[in-house]
Amino acid sequence: MNVAIVVAGGKGIRFGGDRPKQFLELNAIPIIVHTLRQFERCKQIDSVVIVLPPAEMAAFQSLPDRFDLKKVARVVAGGETRAQSVQKGLAAIEEAEVVAVHDGVRPLVTADEIDRVVIAAAANGAAVLVAPVGDTIKEIENNRITRTLPRDRLQRALTPQCFRLDLLKRAYEGLAEIEASGIEVTDDSFLVERLGVNVVAISGSARNIKITTQEDLALAEALLKKSD
Repeated sequence: MNVAIVVAGGKGIRFGGDRPKQFLELNAIPIIVHTLRQFERCKQIDSVVIVLPPAEMAAFQSLPDRFDLKKVARVVAGGETRAQSVQKGLAAIEEAEVVAVHDGVRPLVTADEIDRVVIAAAANGAAVLVAPVGDTIKEIENNRITRTLPRDRLQRALTPQCFRLDLLKRAYEGLAEIEASGIEVTDDSFLVERLGVNVVAISGSARNIKITTQEDLALAEALLKKSD
């Protein structure tokens, strides 16, 4: 059995507005529902644990029935950081071969992308969806460019990021100490990489954007209409 943790525990402070961005609507349907529908369509995920802000848990309860989201098995309260939210979702999983961690505000992931990353993680232990970097990347120090990074070796980390359950739990054992030292944990692969584990990169689409601004929301609406 393979389980997904869909992380939607953020408050959307950077986005603005009265509600967390994962509950804003794209084409009259909440962003989080668009995301969960892709996990309904994929073949490799059997159940979904969704992590939400504590204040939004009650409002979410009606959505699985309303939108026929049969794979949603557990709803848990998130933590203060993304990594803490993932850890809370992980604690709710008793048994699984592979765990797929996905951002709730990435509604444009495809079922095929999810399946390919899960299969790669089952075979290799760890796999992450990635996409090419389109821009030239500069390293900056004190407002000065110190280095131009070779773009052909760079990829953007997307989600889902998939790992065998025992590996991901081991990676998260040191989270409190890592965050206490001031290190920001922005994705799950970072913690797994610290164990010296090889993580397989799986090519994904650049359209799998994370909605963090109003411009992202408009782009997602356009991309959804184009795919309909």
